[in-house]
Amino acid sequence: MDFDDDSGEFSRLHNLFTFHLGIAVSLSWLTSLYACLYAPWVRNIRPLIDPSSAGPVESTWSYLFIFPVVLTAAWLVSIFGQNVLRHFRLLKNQVVEFGVAAAVAFVLFYLSIDRAVAAMLLGL
Repeated sequence: MDFDDDSGEFSRLHNLFTFHLGIAVSLSWLTSLYACLYAPWVRNIRPLIDPSSAGPVESTWSYLFIFPVVLTAAWLVSIFGQNVLRHFRLLKNQVVEFGVAAAVAFVLFYLSIDRAVAAMLLGL
């Protein structure tokens, strides 16, 4: 495999990853914005969701919007840092590297939706 084939494979995987990450970012923001209409706006939402937890204090704003913000930052870095990402490799196989990145993005997306649904259920 020469450099041109390697570059074409990276571009194909990067475009596919960036497109799907953009969809995840959009859905994450839409769900969080919808949930903010129903969520109780308090300084510490954790005891309302799980009364037995003694976790850190987390306001409704940070509870709902931290994961969409992180996903948006990752999406923007992915878009504007394509050339840097092309030369920066952690693994030898690009497919595995993009798979790991997709798995991490999916976990963040899942946590974002999970938090939004938990906040919506509090408001009902």
